[in-house]
Amino acid sequence: MKARYQYRFYPTDQQRQSLAQVFGCVRVVWNDALAICKQAEKLPSNNDLQKLVITQAKKTEGREWLATVSNIPLQQSVSDLGVAYKNFFDSLKGKRKGKKVGSPKFKKKAGRQSARFRMGGFSIKGDAVYLAKIGDVKPIWSRELPSEPSSVTVIKDAANRYFLSFVVEIEPVQVDAKNHSIGIDLGIKTFAAMSNGEMVKSPDYSRLDKRLRRKQKQLARQVKSSKRREKTRIQIAKLHNKIADTRKDFLHKLSTRVVHENQVITLEDLNVSGMVKNRRLARAISMQGWREFRVLCEAKSEKLGRVFNVINRWEPTSQICSNCGYKWGKLDLLVRSVLCINCGAEHDRDENAARNINKVGIGHCHDSKRARIDRKTTSVAS
Repeated sequence: MKARYQYRFYPTDQQRQSLAQVFGCVRVVWNDALAICKQAEKLPSNNDLQKLVITQAKKTEGREWLATVSNIPLQQSVSDLGVAYKNFFDSLKGKRKGKKVGSPKFKKKAGRQSARFRMGGFSIKGDAVYLAKIGDVKPIWSRELPSEPSSVTVIKDAANRYFLSFVVEIEPVQVDAKNHSIGIDLGIKTFAAMSNGEMVKSPDYSRLDKRLRRKQKQLARQVKSSKRREKTRIQIAKLHNKIADTRKDFLHKLSTRVVHENQVITLEDLNVSGMVKNRRLARAISMQGWREFRVLCEAKSEKLGRVFNVINRWEPTSQICSNCGYKWGKLDLLVRSVLCINCGAEHDRDENAARNINKVGIGHCHDSKRARIDRKTTSVAS
């Protein structure tokens, strides 16, 4: 299976200038190819596009500077456009799972920039990585590469940070798990309520979010294309990166621990796109990273030979007693603790849902006979 290993590096002034030229040429080739695709009745092939926007364009006066950079990232830009169109058409036909993918868009100068080098355009020499027509860059090797990389992507994010992202091949690892299974109920205040009784709280983003809102208001009042607006834009990008890095660190550590300790991991399929339509909770929900946590758990489960399950979102996990199976029906979100009259057990709402998620994940269905008992359940506000 393939994986990405990302490392940060600090280019010299000369390398920054060379990378800026590469990013600009890649962006122009993408935009030129996309403009041709939008005007054509039939989508041209990658070879035809490369001849038009690279080979023939270098001979013109307006695009002769394309010859100053390596040809490999320019060809990869056209190939990436072909993949983007394929994903778009597969999404329209229903062949691609998940959310609908939109048509490719033109790239902008501001924001994230990237250029991909395949074999022949880069090589690893000791602690340095050679990039064609750029030179040797020295990334911070936080961990060793497990195998020889097939390609490397040079990334410059919106906050002007530089990264090298390698694509490598890794082998699945078999590690014995401590526990058989676990169910996880995701939330906002408590990020993860687990069926073993553990409650995991998410990091506090409120201070960073407050600063971010203030800077966004400041950006809206400033004159476009001014130096002060560009300075504020970089400050906003740094705040976004700080929030994203904090969330990513938290999700990686939690998903690694969950997958290492349990053989079967079960999550609930949440309708996040529908939940963020609630304008009061949209910002808080978006900051949690539920989807990212699910993707990390699924990928790490495949790597370690674990069983990863996602149960139906319509399973009544919050409406059923995890002890006796009695169904008490829907509860208001303000109710955090429930007392079951049928068996007398008192449950925390999230922990009870996590236990039901775990039961459904390992194949234990809810008891339909107990769901028809004509009794009521009292709710106890904790």
